[in-house]
Amino acid sequence: MSSDLRNGVSVTELVTGIVRDIGDLVRQEMRFARTEVASDLRKMRAAAAWFFAGAAVSLVGLIQLAFALGWLLQWLSLPPVPEGVRQGMPLWAAHGAVSVALLVIGGLVASVGMGLFSDVNPLPEKTLQTIQENVSLTPATPSPPATSSAGARTAS
Repeated sequence: MSSDLRNGVSVTELVTGIVRDIGDLVRQEMRFARTEVASDLRKMRAAAAWFFAGAAVSLVGLIQLAFALGWLLQWLSLPPVPEGVRQGMPLWAAHGAVSVALLVIGGLVASVGMGLFSDVNPLPEKTLQTIQENVSLTPATPSPPATSSAGARTAS
């Protein structure tokens, strides 16, 4: 029996070609996955920068709030101001206003970062989809028939 087919190509050459094509396909999919993951990493880096910038501004706001509380305690311990003496905004109120503004700005910036994080998918979805399409194009190998041990009874 000959290993030649009708058009003069041997089975060995066919198998070699199939293996080579599968290798090329795997290399292309890996390249595609690398590109997709690199794109997602850039998006993730930008989202992290926004989030941590917001967290840093919020941290400064919390420190400012601690100062405001300290000045509030100091202000509460002062004797009452005599009539006719004009006083400006207490220092605790100034610190409190600045801390509220910083906390609001920090929260907004951090929420932008969280919104950007929700757009990032760490899995290479497009690559996984093309791999599934490629796998669905290959013929499935039949599975061996299942054997059941329930039908085997012993006579007593």
